[in-house]
Amino acid sequence: MIVAGIDAGSKFTKVVLVNENKEIIGTSNVRTGIDHHKTVEEALEEALKAAGISRDEVDKFIATGFGKISVPFADSELTQVVAAGKGTYFVWPKVKTVIEVGAEESRAVKVDENGNIKDFALADKCAAGTGSFVDAMVRYLEVPLEEFGRMSLEAKGNIPMNAQCVIFAESEVVSLLHNNVPKPEISRAIHDAIADRVASIARRVGIEDDVVVIGGLANDVGFVDSLKRELGTEVHVPDKIAPELVPALGAALSGL
Repeated sequence: MIVAGIDAGSKFTKVVLVNENKEIIGTSNVRTGIDHHKTVEEALEEALKAAGISRDEVDKFIATGFGKISVPFADSELTQVVAAGKGTYFVWPKVKTVIEVGAEESRAVKVDENGNIKDFALADKCAAGTGSFVDAMVRYLEVPLEEFGRMSLEAKGNIPMNAQCVIFAESEVVSLLHNNVPKPEISRAIHDAIADRVASIARRVGIEDDVVVIGGLANDVGFVDSLKRELGTEVHVPDKIAPELVPALGAALSGL
């Protein structure tokens, strides 16, 4: 039996294929275009190619994510909260607190020792605790995205960033640059501001170890470092699969 989990996100569409032994046999991660249906088809085709199988060999299609309505052929849908919890528990069985930070939203999910959802909290409409906030800040700092997080680790001090709104934060960054504040210090301030917003969401469900962060921003070492300091505990990032693929994995596992 083969199941495809499809996480149709606002920025990227991810697909994970698993077999009856819960083995990952193929994945894909495709930037979401204007035509969401087309993106889903492209992502699915890429995952099928990676697995070396045809579409006819897939027994079930489970959709999740912001754009799950863009998967009309899905056999069923899974909420993003359940997908995040189920996928994280599979790759990190000791998890108790899941923190997911995607392009447009963030959430915290509390799971029990069996991976069942106990509680969850979602971000408000502000983008300050999401990947989009990072994208906006990177443009102003004029540094490659992959260097943005590493730069934060080079900071020698802490500069508070008061603005939580993206628009006001952009103005604050410009002001700091005009005052010749080193970019590593600004990067640290930005990451600390994001971590503060995300941590406030996680505290609503209660912080309990192990804490695991998933989603695209989990790849940002600066954010993970800031989140560790903000929460005062170790923050783990999945190493068996890319953290942004975890919800798609959770969707796939739900179909077995």
